[in-house]
Amino acid sequence: MREFAWGIAATGGIARTVGAAIVAEPGMRVAAVGSRVLSRAQALAATLGAESAYDSYERLCADPAVDAIYVATPHAQHLEVAEAAIAAGKSVLCEKPLAATVADAERMVRLAREAGVFLMEAMWMRFNPLIQAIAADPRFGDLRSVQASFGFSHPYDPAHRLWAPELGGGALLDLGIYPFGLAQLLLGMPSGLRVTGSLAPSGVDAEAAGVLLYPEGRRALVETSLVGDYPNSASVVGTRMRADILAPFWAPRRILFSGPGMEPEEHVLNPADNGYAGELREVRAATAEGRTESLIMPLDESLAMMGLLADARKQLG
Repeated sequence: MREFAWGIAATGGIARTVGAAIVAEPGMRVAAVGSRVLSRAQALAATLGAESAYDSYERLCADPAVDAIYVATPHAQHLEVAEAAIAAGKSVLCEKPLAATVADAERMVRLAREAGVFLMEAMWMRFNPLIQAIAADPRFGDLRSVQASFGFSHPYDPAHRLWAPELGGGALLDLGIYPFGLAQLLLGMPSGLRVTGSLAPSGVDAEAAGVLLYPEGRRALVETSLVGDYPNSASVVGTRMRADILAPFWAPRRILFSGPGMEPEEHVLNPADNGYAGELREVRAATAEGRTESLIMPLDESLAMMGLLADARKQLG
């Protein structure tokens, strides 16, 4: 069987990490790398064993040797690259968040659906086998509470992508999507949302803490920050069992199940079966089967998350 060939758009840290995961996955290879700076594309292509390097994302997407494009650019450029990939008929794995704005995300989804092209947000947390084990285990009973935090102190620099509004900066889009996303996965979309926090001088959200409200008193307590260090762990509490997800909860290597009348259970991740591998396999399988969306990370849920994060940002002023 021919290897599944990837094109990687951008050359930053996440592009290198996912590129290495592609190379390590049996039956896959990196065929091409694209960047607005050719020398960077050539350097990453050499590292990953890719035969082609391009100085534009359009040329990368047009490469006939490429089956799928991994979009690893800053958030604000996701739409531009995804549009080119969809127009070229390539399957698209787009780094989270799906886009910098709700409008951009809606356009991406509409274009993919109209063209019949596969598109998925690269929310690797959903593809982590330990997170999937929590979501599938009926022993929790009625889930009552999800608590999660993701925060670290990052020096303020208005030119850095985390602090620059024109690059889609802010804690919510980059970090908060994980605690919000865990709540979405396990409890669904909330019926109400209350958020407090603060803004950076550049206008992006520097920190946010929220309560997601659900029917019958269920709730999620989430925190995210670029100005303080947090535990970066999570807990899931049901009427019959709880799970403690050790840091980093969005990419856990160990979880603990406990509850009345049961011996505590420790579950450890197989290092070779991380969330990146699961994402890549899903894109390959969907492409082979002619599917245009993922059941694990549906586009409607990506759009709902974009709307939820936008609502949270509005409450900060």
